[in-house]
Amino acid sequence: MIISIDKKELAEAVSSVSRFAERRSTTLPVLAGIVIVAGDDGIKLRATNLETGIDRKINGTIKDPGVVALSANTLREITSSFTGSGQLTLEHGGDTVVITTGTGRSTLKTLPYEDFPILPFPEATAANFSISGSLLKNLIGTVAGCASPSSVRPELGSVLISAEGGVIKAVATDSFRLAEKKITIPGLNSQFSFLIPAKNALDIMQTLPDEMIEVRSDDHQCAFSCPSMMLTTRLVTIAYPDYAQIIPKSFVTDATVLRKDFESVLKQSAVFSDSFQKVRLGFTVGDKKVTIQAQNNDVGDSSDSISAVVKGDEIELSFNFRYLTAPLSLITSESITLSASGIGRPLVIKGVGDASFLYLVMPMNQ
Repeated sequence: MIISIDKKELAEAVSSVSRFAERRSTTLPVLAGIVIVAGDDGIKLRATNLETGIDRKINGTIKDPGVVALSANTLREITSSFTGSGQLTLEHGGDTVVITTGTGRSTLKTLPYEDFPILPFPEATAANFSISGSLLKNLIGTVAGCASPSSVRPELGSVLISAEGGVIKAVATDSFRLAEKKITIPGLNSQFSFLIPAKNALDIMQTLPDEMIEVRSDDHQCAFSCPSMMLTTRLVTIAYPDYAQIIPKSFVTDATVLRKDFESVLKQSAVFSDSFQKVRLGFTVGDKKVTIQAQNNDVGDSSDSISAVVKGDEIELSFNFRYLTAPLSLITSESITLSASGIGRPLVIKGVGDASFLYLVMPMNQ
């Protein structure tokens, strides 16, 4: 195999493709590598860790077709060190590959590419729709951080993607907080639901371009494809909790505050939170204020209030301040609503005028 490729394009492609190579030691060495295929379909880079996989096209000139597999780590380190612009030549012979640039050459040992598995592509489609990559990344990226990092319950470590009535939802929860993001897709009439492991979803969202993406899934796999690449991920087949049951239908107290004010006070209070990172959130109807208090026996205590429009009952609840802060960077509205459903019951945070995003957080013991 002999191919010629732009240095910057190869470096960028290797950086994204190597994300999907196996990082740990494995009995199948090629899983730690990137397979380069040069043939009738052009030049492609492939990698998989059996959880996720990628097939990415790059521009270049094929002087002699062929297939070769190289260590993903080694190839990434070499291509990331390239300076300047221009073409490079990659030439495969025997068990080595020689990469020649305008200023030097490197010789790499190859891996046995014959063992590289076929990337699965869903044939029977439980879901099949098109969406812009920018919308898809916003949909999943908004909620993925709320998935559980534990592998004890795989369903809680996943992002639920579902559609009904032309609306696609993404949901994630770790049982302490929950995020739901909705977008409307004109012309989408199908109904479906599938679970993507959150780590897989984040890797895919960091790689997808902003252009239109076709999404296809069956019972076990989901594929995201566009002219320049295809990404695949396995799905979680365990049923997702009926999360709609824990979203309150009514509230005892509602407060509207400026998002930047709430964020600023939380940041100050965090200095005084205890080892459980607890802060107390109080709603005062008469004074039209929301008060945030924190106490740490080793540091001291703080109490600060912000102006608010408060309706309902006066109530005080305790929360992990990180969970209160988490949704604020995801909300674009200048004002937010804090809706309390009672002692020991969830607090719901939304952006004023934005029905597309809901964040729910459970209180701590008083």
